[in-house]
This record gives sequence, structure tokens and C-alpha cells, in this order.
Amino acid sequence: MVVNNNAAAVLLVTAALAAGRQVVVSRGESVEIGGSFRVPEVIEQSNAQLVDVGTTNRTRVADYRRALTRSKADVAMVLKVHPSNYRVEGFVEDTSVAQLATLGTTVVVDIGSGLIDASCPWLPGAPPAWLADEPAARQCIAAGADLVTFSGDKLFGGPQAGIIVGRADLIEQCTRHPLARALRPGGLVLGALQSTALSYLDRTAVTDIAFWSMVARPIESLHTRAEAIAARYPSTRAVPTEALPGAGSAPGATMPSFAVQLAGDHMTGLRAASPPIVARARDGMTYLDLRSVDPADDDHLVAALARIEP
Repeated sequence: MVVNNNAAAVLLVTAALAAGRQVVVSRGESVEIGGSFRVPEVIEQSNAQLVDVGTTNRTRVADYRRALTRSKADVAMVLKVHPSNYRVEGFVEDTSVAQLATLGTTVVVDIGSGLIDASCPWLPGAPPAWLADEPAARQCIAAGADLVTFSGDKLFGGPQAGIIVGRADLIEQCTRHPLARALRPGGLVLGALQSTALSYLDRTAVTDIAFWSMVARPIESLHTRAEAIAARYPSTRAVPTEALPGAGSAPGATMPSFAVQLAGDHMTGLRAASPPIVARARDGMTYLDLRSVDPADDDHLVAALARIEP
């Protein structure tokens, strides 16, 4: 089922399956993401009751089991939420989807950023190392999740949307809920989402979807491009850097990249180019990270740098 964003997906699932009953969530997963979307408030709006278990940094399956033992008749589901825009490190422990599936109640997993398969079969070679801790829809379902919700943009790479996958009977309950009509997307979103999904099915995502095209670019090719651009101008040079996935995905994760480094802060001048160029400035230097630049646009960078360079 598709709705207009992932916050709507979580709202609809809890409203359809847990109204008037309890939703069990780890204290470490009662998160706030962009736009002031807070898990406790979404559960409240769905007319369900939040039951916090565990602690901020450690929640074990025994914590969930105690909550179910106390009031199993009132518990509608366990909700596991991926903290997609921050990371807690150190003395931490969480409960896996497979462990939650042993509790005998409905398990809903909000993976947020939209990785559909941890094996990334649409990419050449092994999955990128920076995806190692990112939950994926296919693996969550295989581990025993009844429903999984995620975004249609971010790692999925399509339009902004919320996607609900899993057990057909539970999705049917969501489609029959009065909120379903209020939260449904328009035809343009559905058309774009279908095109994105077909790219995965056809194994053409690495060429069709801009995000995965950027991810798949070999570091050697980025180095070669950076050297070729930097060689034109005396105050520029090719430097190694780290690119970020961004958009609320894979917090703290980076991937190796190469940038063209330009002495001075030239953010304003680059944005004034046609088309505008978005760079980043740090410590008196401007960086143009080529992992986020299509090779076909290198000529735009060269032209913009020609206007800046003396």
C-alpha cells in the first residue's frame, strides 16, 4: 500500500491496527525525525496508547515480553523504529526483528529510509560497506516482521511517498480505514513510484535512479575526473574526501570520494552559475564532490570555475 509519506504510513498502520489498544516501543526508538515527526505523538494521534520499554541505550527482548505479560490482551503490536537520522554508540543493545517475532504478537518495523534488499542485487559486486547497519525491507519480512513501512524517496530513490508492505490481511485493514483516503498520494506520485519499482525489478536501478548511479561510481573514475578538472586551474587540486548518503539515511556513514578543492569560499559565485552549482566550504576552501556530480555535468563545473579563476 502507498500513502503520501512514511509518517503517514506509521500513522495509518497504528490507527488501523491499534486504535484503543497498546503499542509497545523501545525507549531508544521513540524518535523525532524531520518536520517534528515524533513517534509518541503519531501513536497518540492514532488513538493508540504508547507503552515504553527498556532504556534509551539498551532494550532486550525480555523488556518486551514483560510488557506483553502484564497486559497481553491490550497490546495490539510491537513497533520497532529505525533511528535513521542519528546514531547511539557505546554501551548499547537492541532487539532484533527475529527476536520480536517470537513474542506472539503483531510486529511492525519502520525502517524509514527505504532500503528494499540488503544484498543490493541491482548493484555490481558486493553491497557497499556503509550499508552494513541499515535495515532492509526484504530481510525484515524474512525475519518475521508482519508489516514494514518505509519512504519512497531516500534510499529507495523515487518520489516522496510512504510504502507499507507485509501481510495481506493487515494491509487490507489499512486500506479499509477512513484515513486511507485522506493519506493516499496522487497519480503522478504513483506513476513515478511505479517507474522506480520497475527499475529495481529490471535490475536497471544503477543507471535509472540517480542515487544508486552516484553510489556505484568507482573511486578511480572520480579521481580521474577530479584530476582532469583541477589540472586546468592553478589554485585547484584533486583531493580525497568522504561523501554522505544524506536525506535522513545511514547516520554517520560515509563513502570514499574525490573532490575538486578550490582556495577560498566560492559558494555564492558557484550558486550564481547557470545551472547553479551547490558546493561546500570548510576552513577557507571550497569543495566540489564529484560523486554527487553526473559526469555529463563536468563541463558546467569547468565553465563555472573559469569565471571564478583569475
